[in-house]
Amino acid sequence: MDLHSLKPAKGAVKKGKRIGRGQGTGRGGTSTRGHKGAKSRSGYKSKRGFEGGQMPIQMRLPKRGFKNINRVEYVAINLGRLQSISDKYGSKDLSLEKLIELGIVGKNDKIKLLAKGEISAALTVSAHAASDAAKTAIEGKGGSVTIV
Repeated sequence: MDLHSLKPAKGAVKKGKRIGRGQGTGRGGTSTRGHKGAKSRSGYKSKRGFEGGQMPIQMRLPKRGFKNINRVEYVAINLGRLQSISDKYGSKDLSLEKLIELGIVGKNDKIKLLAKGEISAALTVSAHAASDAAKTAIEGKGGSVTIV
């Protein structure tokens, strides 16, 4: 056996269908695409999620969850951060206006005081909300908390 005498087994190699080459081929005319409709046209591509005109599953299924329009988003400020702000700017009075002026919070932000960290000086703080632990920690050092 030589390389030049090799050939595939009988019936192993078939010619591909030549579609759209006239009526005599048996595959002319509509060229196996059926009659009319989007699928018979050139450049057809179905849209993602398209189910043949049936109502798509993402529209048939019920929606879950909701967005609570009454939810209040707070910017949390811990006691340790209050102490570092007081030390950095040398201010014992940390009102909302002062915190906005220093660029720590935005003018539309709501502030909540939380008790993480230590406080060493008597601070006068105003905020929209405060945890009980934060209130007692500030008042324990001789400071005061004003809820706006």
